[in-house]
Amino acid sequence: MKVAVLFSGGKDSTMAVYNALKSGEDVQYLLAMKSANDESYMFHVPNIHLTDLLAEAMDIPIISVETDGIKEAELEDLKDAFNQLKTLGIEAIYTGALYSVYQKSRIEKLGDECGLKVVSPYWHVNELDYMRQIVSLGFEVIISGVAAYGLDEKWLGRLIDDKCIDDLLKLNEKVGLNIAFEGGEAETLVVDGPIFKKRVNVLEYEKRWQVDSGLFIIKKAVLEEK
Repeated sequence: MKVAVLFSGGKDSTMAVYNALKSGEDVQYLLAMKSANDESYMFHVPNIHLTDLLAEAMDIPIISVETDGIKEAELEDLKDAFNQLKTLGIEAIYTGALYSVYQKSRIEKLGDECGLKVVSPYWHVNELDYMRQIVSLGFEVIISGVAAYGLDEKWLGRLIDDKCIDDLLKLNEKVGLNIAFEGGEAETLVVDGPIFKKRVNVLEYEKRWQVDSGLFIIKKAVLEEK
């Protein structure tokens, strides 16, 4: 099928790209929804400005759509984007949805309205197996935002490796933190992986911390040969 992937640059949407390619799909576009609202219910916000660079790193064309990110109204912007993809010959949309019924149900409803199949290959995956798989496949994922008890400023910019996952497991046992961040505990950014033709080198960043949450904002990044 000719498919597009709803893409934010985070681990889940990047894994959706990986799964689509591995499944033999013709991935023609990435679709990035760039929300002006930091509190968007639907769309990932931290470092969304890097999606163009990530698309270049994977050598996949990207369509970027601006949205005000207002609850429910932002779905109209997504529907317009789906209709645009439909006119370009896209047959299905891949998503990185893991457990969010709110997001998945709305995306599937829009898919039905636009005549597009919606595929969420990691829906209800075992979170520990999933996180281990991301690392074992060779994806380099950094934590770009935290908003949960147990995750302090030291976690910002941290590479997710097996030691990191072990530490997340300890927090899960202690405070119930979801190790795949499905409760909004953290945001991520992928800077390299097996589907990347080039890797992202972060040159400048800023850590922003406020009371009990924070962001790792990348201010300058370039692509490097692998």
